[in-house]
Amino acid sequence: MRGSAGDDPEAIIPFRIEVPEADLVDLRRRLGATRWPPEGPGGGWEEGVPGSYLRGLVEHWEDAYDWRQAEARLNAFPQFKTRLDGTDVHFIHVRSREPDALPLIVTHGWPGSIVEFIEVIRPLVDPRAYGGAPADAFDLVVPSIPGYGFSGPTTEVGWDVPRVARAWKSLMARLGYKRYGAQGGDWGSAISQELARIDTARLVGVHLNLLMTAAPPGADVAGLSAQDKLAATTADDFRTRRSGYLQVNATQSQTLAYGLTDSPVGQLAWIVDKMMEWSCATEVPEEAIDRDLILTNVMTYWLNRTAASAARLYRTPTAARSRRRRVEAPTAVAIFPSDIARPVRAWAEQMANIVRWTEMDRGGHFAALEAPDLLVEDVRAFFREIRPRRS
Repeated sequence: MRGSAGDDPEAIIPFRIEVPEADLVDLRRRLGATRWPPEGPGGGWEEGVPGSYLRGLVEHWEDAYDWRQAEARLNAFPQFKTRLDGTDVHFIHVRSREPDALPLIVTHGWPGSIVEFIEVIRPLVDPRAYGGAPADAFDLVVPSIPGYGFSGPTTEVGWDVPRVARAWKSLMARLGYKRYGAQGGDWGSAISQELARIDTARLVGVHLNLLMTAAPPGADVAGLSAQDKLAATTADDFRTRRSGYLQVNATQSQTLAYGLTDSPVGQLAWIVDKMMEWSCATEVPEEAIDRDLILTNVMTYWLNRTAASAARLYRTPTAARSRRRRVEAPTAVAIFPSDIARPVRAWAEQMANIVRWTEMDRGGHFAALEAPDLLVEDVRAFFREIRPRRS
């Protein structure tokens, strides 16, 4: 793959994805030599990804999926690398033709990547071509979190949420942006919130499609509205019954990585399990997310060997996250009904300056892939009210 940050510590170097053919040949060999476990009882999703489903997806990956087509689609966006706090960071940077476009940094999460935003980049950058108003245009910056995707594996400890946010602050300054917005879900939500805390002079607003809330000290759960009580219950259910992946990522990332880095089917299953559980799909993930986009997202982990470095972000202590100060920048929360948990609004308003709260009628955790039209319109509507205008 061409492009690296080079010797100049502040250089911004054009980057192009060019996967060696030998890597694709090796992938197909490994897929064809998969050693399959016995099928679980019942054949459903209760114990994870069913073999009956996964075998079909692997067959498609081996025989029909076209990485070169996916590679060309990604390379249609201008991409770059630069060195931030000692590590190379990859990012897409698409400037709008509209003179008043607002810079917007959009951050993915786990088990996602820049591929999550492939359907929303052009509508956000060029709204007049997608049924929107020119005044709603954005200059889009879409980075790969250090340790993820084409940023490649990190080689030192300490890449937690605050450090990533500091890197994003430096990136936006290096690109020459004096005022900008932030958007994200999953880790992108936590990073965007932290960015709002540390770059108060330049960040105009934050749009989140996930906000995890926890009861503040002394909170009276009994005094919550019926809707907030339900949200608190679903959040507790997630933490107690459905967060095993989180504990593994936080404590055993290196051990897990041997299997995920050696077996493409292992890496696929680890990610697809969450794409099913956290999306609006009911039978198979492709009901919610295009099959080839699922595979392209998995390829960003497989090709770059980032299973361990991506998981290390989970070492950010939960207690430290809960003590962070309130986000004072205007904040929008878009709630997609199939996401992992609903925020408790009473607690969310203690965490951030909530000025927009949108209940979507479809979509889940991977909003930009599941309901790109809804996400685009909500981002436009929020920033329409707060973006700075030329005098």
